[in-house]
Amino acid sequence: MIDFLGYLSYGVRDLFGQITANVDIVVAFFPMILIAESPLILLMIIGIFRWHWKNKTTDLPHTPSISFIITCYGEGNAIRSTIDTLVEQHYPGHIEVLAVVDGAVQNQHTYQAAMKAYHDYKHRKDRVVKVIPKWQRGGRVSTLNTGLLKARHELVINVDGDTSFDNNMALVMAQQFRDKNVIASGGALRVRNARKNILTRMQALEYMMSMQGGKTGTTQFGLLNNISGAFGAFRKKVLQRAGGWDTHTAEDLDLTMRLKQYKGRYRSTKLAFTPHAIGHTDAPETVKDFILQRLRWDGDLMFLYVRKHIKGLSPKLLGWPVFLYTLIYGVLKNVILPIIVIWYLIHIVVSYPTVLAVTAAVLIYSVYLLVVLLKFTIYWVLISERKANDIKLSGWLFLYPIYALFSRFITAFSIFNEVIRRSHEESSMAPWWVLKRGKKF
Repeated sequence: MIDFLGYLSYGVRDLFGQITANVDIVVAFFPMILIAESPLILLMIIGIFRWHWKNKTTDLPHTPSISFIITCYGEGNAIRSTIDTLVEQHYPGHIEVLAVVDGAVQNQHTYQAAMKAYHDYKHRKDRVVKVIPKWQRGGRVSTLNTGLLKARHELVINVDGDTSFDNNMALVMAQQFRDKNVIASGGALRVRNARKNILTRMQALEYMMSMQGGKTGTTQFGLLNNISGAFGAFRKKVLQRAGGWDTHTAEDLDLTMRLKQYKGRYRSTKLAFTPHAIGHTDAPETVKDFILQRLRWDGDLMFLYVRKHIKGLSPKLLGWPVFLYTLIYGVLKNVILPIIVIWYLIHIVVSYPTVLAVTAAVLIYSVYLLVVLLKFTIYWVLISERKANDIKLSGWLFLYPIYALFSRFITAFSIFNEVIRRSHEESSMAPWWVLKRGKKF
């Protein structure tokens, strides 16, 4: 025992000796962290406090009629859960549920499950369930646009066929549209299978802090980065003016970019986010599925920002605040910074002694852990509507910086993958012939 403590004491002294002797090397990375990420974190925190303060007052409910568009493909009986949670919303207004089944010929299981829901609910007066079969598969975009064409109501909400919702979701979401300047709003997604394993727990924390918390904060300054393709609400007329959804992959970010350009022309309009309008989705449970998902997500970022919307990244179209935010945190942080982070870590490991490399890793981990603890605390205190459940995940926060670093490795690889192989054309969101016939960028 004494020998062990002696070795431990020696190791700690040696570690701090390396820090003292190489301070310039160890802290070289920290200015980049501070410059790139601290302003965003501060913006997010201030925005969350602003949101919390503004939402202390309540008004009479705003209840416009709603058309839900469900993109259905391969869900089978699970589509019934989605339809049920929409029909059973505690909402005094009228709700239309459009289950658009893509490739209904080969997707009979999903089609029949949706038809059963139609027959079960056809007696309802304030709820209309319609099943719209697209016999030939055309992909997500054609499915969404078919639903938009058939939607009858002024507020359109698109949802995925494998997503379920809290029963007050429609009422909470509709309140955003009391403000006539709000043209669209994102909803919050939670990980339904969070307790499956460590990977799903990390994704649950990411959805809470980065997606739910981050969007809540940045939206207060008109800087919403994306309205999720799995859960977003739109004024139908504005959505039609923007051209609906477009052929290429990452249709949600593409549509958000076009709405930002629309907002640039009509400066009084707003994009919103509703953190307490809650949907529940399953996150990837295996490392393989997680990597494939993030390769698609991050590769699509590269495609949309650098290829498709490069001409639209201008202050004239977006306005200076949105342009600068998109440039710094859409392009530089999400596309460039992961590559710099990976290069830095490899450089430290290859060029310097092991003790120094470990020291740098420990310091960087410590800084990120403190940031994560701060973000989670603010999220839990001011936003979380499930405090008892969310606090149970707090014990896993010590692993989150490692998970974030792993995600950045995937992001860096996905950027190269998109540059070299145009990987966005290999998406499973549409048949190959639909993506190949789309306009090249």
